[in-house]
Amino acid sequence: MADMTSHTDEQIHGPAGIRSLTLGDTKLTYVPDGVATMSARIWFPEPTDEDWAQHAEYLDDDGNIVASVGGLLVERDGRALLIDAGMGPLSVGPPQNPYGIASGGALVDNLAALGRSPGDIEAVALTHLHSDHFGWAWHPASGSDRPVFADADYLVAEPEWTQRHFAEAQGQADMIKAIVPQVRTVDEGEEIFPGVHVRFAPGHSAGHTAYVISAGGQRVIAFGDAFHNPVQIIHPHWEVTADHDRAQSVVLRQSLVRELAEPGIIGFGVHFTDAYFGRVRIEGNRAAWHPINA
Repeated sequence: MADMTSHTDEQIHGPAGIRSLTLGDTKLTYVPDGVATMSARIWFPEPTDEDWAQHAEYLDDDGNIVASVGGLLVERDGRALLIDAGMGPLSVGPPQNPYGIASGGALVDNLAALGRSPGDIEAVALTHLHSDHFGWAWHPASGSDRPVFADADYLVAEPEWTQRHFAEAQGQADMIKAIVPQVRTVDEGEEIFPGVHVRFAPGHSAGHTAYVISAGGQRVIAFGDAFHNPVQIIHPHWEVTADHDRAQSVVLRQSLVRELAEPGIIGFGVHFTDAYFGRVRIEGNRAAWHPINA
């Protein structure tokens, strides 16, 4: 495992591929489902054109932020957990999605490429109830009225579940209704899988949740939508239009930047295109994301 000193345009803008990181007896694999393109000016209302001129490498040619969509497969002792379940076989753009276009559909095929079937997944741990994170949890399997992960528990933080009316009001009521029979709520600090613990991280949603994976003497923080793009490591104070509580999210990001810079800490950004495993380095007053060659 080698750290990279910088990320390339392909990593920031290119499609996210399957990539694994092995720490001790735990294997972590990013499982791609699709991609989202979001207008940077709409997503981040605060930065000026001058700000973006200084960070042009984080935008595509159309001024969009490119984000991966997928899940994190955690394997240990023959068991398998999936953190987040992608978008599902859908494409959503304006007006339902005012920020851009998000599409998915590849997650199940990519699991198969890894030698895993949906039946191998004992639980799907959701960071929050937004459609690009639990799409395959509610979507019926092909030729069936049962969900793809029919035998898995769906783990949702108790504050996210009790405040699910916020997600329902955003057009996801039917999707949430479909997963009710399989939902099991989880609490702060709960171990949901060997070495995987729940950490409440509200802000992007009312009950947004991170998962901390301890393995091989290191900790991996799967921080969900606390960050959507590596530019936020540099500017954690930039507010995000889509955050449920923008001020709370800023405080969370600032705290996470400091924690991710500590020795032995690795971050996992599900939306970080092909640079999703990484470390934070702080030089002077500037923090930056340094992807790991997984």
